Amino acid sequence: MNSTLLTTMALTGFTVAFFHAAIPTHWLPFVLVSRARSWSRAKTIGVALFAGLGHVALTSALGLLVAWFGFQLDEEIGHAFGPVAGGALILIGAYFLWRQFRGQGVCHHALPGSEHHADEHCGHEEDHGGHLERELQESSLARPASDWAAIGGLFLMLTLSPCEGFLPVYLAAVQFGWSGFALLTTILAVATLAGMTLFTWLTLIGFEKLRLRHFERWEAGLLGVIFVLLGLAMCFLQHHPHH
Repeated sequence: MNSTLLTTMALTGFTVAFFHAAIPTHWLPFVLVSRARSWSRAKTIGVALFAGLGHVALTSALGLLVAWFGFQLDEEIGHAFGPVAGGALILIGAYFLWRQFRGQGVCHHALPGSEHHADEHCGHEEDHGGHLERELQESSLARPASDWAAIGGLFLMLTLSPCEGFLPVYLAAVQFGWSGFALLTTILAVATLAGMTLFTWLTLIGFEKLRLRHFERWEAGLLGVIFVLLGLAMCFLQHHPHH
């Protein structure tokens, strides 16, 4: 097994998932709803983890489709899969870098019950954290409701916004078969839930001065660099086991 490529793939997956969890939609709504409903820190983090499981589940299901497509392609082109998949990752990375250069960033879904269109979440010209706070106030999550209704809304908000940036990483795992898919899914779960727990907890105890909201501003550029590097690694470090 090509340990260098496997390590690169694993580190890439962890980096993408962990820093994706630093985006405001993954922790700020939980903190704001927690304050509005006077939840304890433990309950707030528990709700965040519950929603995070839905987020991971949908991303993994989409990743399963990517892996299945990759396996079919691998069967057809054999040893050429590495350069082809590597080239695809480089193109994806270039696309994200172009979005960063244009100031468009990565699109994120709107909160349930809000009147804002999802396209409004693609730009970085304004403070998205402040925008998210205003949107939360206009959404159904801020209206009088039971705790279960609030929890259900938060769960749907995160579940229906999968980590699209992680999906290309599944393509890199195709050459490692289903074991590679399982490894990446585990990394996705650990990194996402750890990141959400950390950033939610830090915000709850008042560490907002860390300016976590700025992670979103550079998310597209970070993904672009990561995918270009991973693509280059796949082009030069090939591994072709049987599935």
